[in-house]
Amino acid sequence: MVQKAKILLVDDRPENLLALEAILSALDQTLVRASSGEEALKALLTDDFAVILLDVQMPGMDGFETAAHIKRRERTRDIPIIFLTAINHGPHHTFRGYAAGAVDYISKPFDPWVLRAKVSVFVELYMKNCQLREQAALLRLQLEGGGGQSRPGDKEPAGLLAELSARLAAVEEQAEALSKQLDDDSADAAAVATAAHLERKLTGLRRALDALEPGAGGNTPTLPSQS
Repeated sequence: MVQKAKILLVDDRPENLLALEAILSALDQTLVRASSGEEALKALLTDDFAVILLDVQMPGMDGFETAAHIKRRERTRDIPIIFLTAINHGPHHTFRGYAAGAVDYISKPFDPWVLRAKVSVFVELYMKNCQLREQAALLRLQLEGGGGQSRPGDKEPAGLLAELSARLAAVEEQAEALSKQLDDDSADAAAVATAAHLERKLTGLRRALDALEPGAGGNTPTLPSQS
């Protein structure tokens, strides 16, 4: 069963959170509410999120300050943040949002379809990264256990490599289709850069798998970083 991605919704107004849930429910992912910046930071301590929708105007810790805390943490600094705001103070205000680490800055009222489409891109990228980490973990297990004795039910090395290669090919195909979609839709630069980063990691994992094939030279491959 494919695990659902978690999307963090941060807004101090319950009616806004309800509206966001109604818009994003069609994505069939796990929607997590936070009614303040402090509550959002607590949620980020224990759960991994594909994307954060963050209201700018909140009492106490506002969206900019919350984003600054998120970007300072090693665990959360790479989570995409989409700022939502009901006010528009011009280019300077928008620039402050991007400077705080946002990948997008959307003024209310916004088009529900556009917001859902933007969020879906980051959910897809998150799921592809999760699949890539799983493939890398399987490959590491194979490399680390290469000298051990096989147990009943274990796959032979050649069979495991073939299975890993097939799984990786499926992820590569999906990542390529996603990259084409981003190009066609003239998507945000941050989403395009994230997709390119994913493709580079896939290329590294493919090289590592190719190096394990019989007759490839016998050198232990270096696995791609999962950062």
